[in-house]
Amino acid sequence: MSERTGTLTIDGDKATMTFVRHLPYPIDAVWAAITDPESRKDWFGPTTIDPRVGGEIEMVATEPPAPPERKRMTGRILVWDPPKVFEHEWNQAILKHGGTVRYELAEEDGGTALTFTHRGIDTGSAHGFIPGTHAFFDRMEAHLAGRPIPNWQARYDEVAPNYPSWREFSGAEQQ
Repeated sequence: MSERTGTLTIDGDKATMTFVRHLPYPIDAVWAAITDPESRKDWFGPTTIDPRVGGEIEMVATEPPAPPERKRMTGRILVWDPPKVFEHEWNQAILKHGGTVRYELAEEDGGTALTFTHRGIDTGSAHGFIPGTHAFFDRMEAHLAGRPIPNWQARYDEVAPNYPSWREFSGAEQQ
């Protein structure tokens, strides 16, 4: 696995996804990519954010190809500390346990270290979400670099083999 690959930690029926990306962009640019609705729309999808603790966030990913109601995510902002920490609830109809996502940014060698965690997601969903999250972060990096945004499904298909399936992770036999 590469340093860009996320990790998945299982605890009972819940999981935590973690990604650490070292980005050659100023912290303010990375903060804008994750919190500015116009910027986020380019690599994720339409987003509304009330930028304060207790404010609401709503996002509808442009990818994967699925009905918008399945891709719609809502939540309350739990931490808003520009440009260092953004944390919010993640509620989505397709998840048993939506959980909490947290973006932590730190200046590093002229760039930014981004640590992303999604805690409390149900284990079955986590195995599909981790390559999808990887694909979205690749799209964010392309946005920051001013490059064309990669197709989400193509990136998902490319990176998914780098992650264990639920069966592999749980030790269950392949069928």
